[in-house]
Amino acid sequence: MVSVSICSPSAKAATAFADLARRSPPNVFMTPAALCAAQDAGFADIRVLEAWDRAGPAPKLVGFWALQVRRPLPLWPAVLEALPYNYAFLSSPLVDPAFAGEVIPAFLTAIRQASDLPKVLHLAAFEQERPCLALLQRELAVQGGAHRLLDEVGRPFATRQANVKKSGSTRKKLRQDFNRLSALGEVELVNARAPAAVAAAFETFLALEQASWKGARGTALLCNPRDAAFVRRLIAGLAAEGQASVAELRINGRTIAAQVLMYCGRTAYTWKIAFDADHARYSPGMLLVDRITEQLLADPDIEAIDSCSAGDGFMAKLWTGRRQVVEMLIQVGPGMSPAFALEALRRRGYHAARRLRNRWRARRHPEARAERAALAPS
Repeated sequence: MVSVSICSPSAKAATAFADLARRSPPNVFMTPAALCAAQDAGFADIRVLEAWDRAGPAPKLVGFWALQVRRPLPLWPAVLEALPYNYAFLSSPLVDPAFAGEVIPAFLTAIRQASDLPKVLHLAAFEQERPCLALLQRELAVQGGAHRLLDEVGRPFATRQANVKKSGSTRKKLRQDFNRLSALGEVELVNARAPAAVAAAFETFLALEQASWKGARGTALLCNPRDAAFVRRLIAGLAAEGQASVAELRINGRTIAAQVLMYCGRTAYTWKIAFDADHARYSPGMLLVDRITEQLLADPDIEAIDSCSAGDGFMAKLWTGRRQVVEMLIQVGPGMSPAFALEALRRRGYHAARRLRNRWRARRHPEARAERAALAPS
């Protein structure tokens, strides 16, 4: 009795989405407020797959998956991206566990039958532990579709059972850094949730990031007016729904580190961080994450924190928990199309180029190494 509709992002889906997020593992990047921000800003061409159970007295949303239609290169075949827009870091759909066996096949069937959707689907940062992945692979085998595993990483993840490291050199240095910072004056952690306060704190974050080596290298959000306009709209939309905040570490009233947080269901997400380079020797970013982790996990409404970062990021030195995420390429429908083969080749080239770029940056940009050292004390 599950049927799938394909539509554009709409704020009208917010109530049904929030109800589904209480029954399903959540994904903040697919909340209607975030999707509407991306669509309204012209930042992404998004299609929303909504799965409805119509067996009861009223339809119930049991699956929700936002996909981006994107052409990687001019004249290149379009693909479906399961990250619905840039700056999203999780591509897993929301699926009611009681309906997963029906929803996943229905999603693939809807994509296969939609004449205006590409049949090559790129999954980046897809949670391996969710039943959805196994069901996707099983359904692809039934339909004869191809799939290729491109990457797999352990993403730092904190829960009450597996959160911060309680001992070791990192813990010792954090205590030392906090004591040295406290000697300078009053240290304060602020994480206001009112929309106006979030907007002001987000501007502080943007300014800190712009003042860092990212601004000098042109990769800070404020360096691209289109990106800056989108993320401002994104955070404002989420904050209006109580789904975003910016935690600030202050010394004598001055913000020296800012962590942008997002919330969905019972999960918090550490989206982006910036800190004042003048205080780098005190590891302000690490201190901020350490303190906000403790505060968040003390909240009975929060069960877990997703780092939104790679397994070699600084949070891996602080948190003990891990969640496996995979990157896959999928052919929806039988066989392997030329578009699938081309995209698989492009993706392999992308990963090889990214490895070379990272090695080059490590040699050419000591300021980036200094930031990593400040965020991740040994």
